[in-house]
Amino acid sequence: MGRLDKLGVLTYIKGMTGKLPAYFDENSEPISARIATGLHKIGLAMKQQSWQQANGAGLSATQGQILAALVANGPLTGKELSERLGVTLPTISDSVRVLVEKALVTRSADPRHPRASLLTPTTEGAALGARARSWPEFMADAVADLSPEEQRAFFAGIVKMIRMLQEQGLVPITGMCVTCTHFRPNVRPGTSPHHCAFVDAPLSSEQLRIDCPEHELAAEPARRAVWEQFMRRG
Repeated sequence: MGRLDKLGVLTYIKGMTGKLPAYFDENSEPISARIATGLHKIGLAMKQQSWQQANGAGLSATQGQILAALVANGPLTGKELSERLGVTLPTISDSVRVLVEKALVTRSADPRHPRASLLTPTTEGAALGARARSWPEFMADAVADLSPEEQRAFFAGIVKMIRMLQEQGLVPITGMCVTCTHFRPNVRPGTSPHHCAFVDAPLSSEQLRIDCPEHELAAEPARRAVWEQFMRRG
């Protein structure tokens, strides 16, 4: 037996057992599948926003990402851009050619690799790159609506998901503290258990970086050991 509530929704009256029908226990996808669907929707929003912003600046999304990476990390080679952005080298080369033609990027000899070229944004290119770096800010505004506890849990999950995708070769292994040779996880008690040897300073799990310009990739065995040590606590 049931009755309609104020919203016109049928509310079931509990029987003597105090239990309600377990409809959603039997008719729901696993939460992992629903999270994946949600991330897909977020990805569509980010792709659409990037396309609109890039189009408004007279760029492709990849060109905007290249300028943003050069602004954030300084001069880079095409290969370094490919590794950082997870984009094929031919695609990078095509986009860089257009940026050079538009006088947004210049090429110069790379003293580290005589046959490679360093790519540097011009003044106009740097201004567009700074704007491109702000393209994801609409997502930060959405995340700001989460409570501090929700943000911490979400960030911890994001770090673990990215690390898993890196191991599968689906995300570039760059920028993250947990893959860096300077990262020392869980070396002390308290709220800042980790340590960055690069700046010789403690850091909390909330302060871990996803895209650090000082990142130096640790060797594969060291990355595995660091990740295991990191996971022992959290």
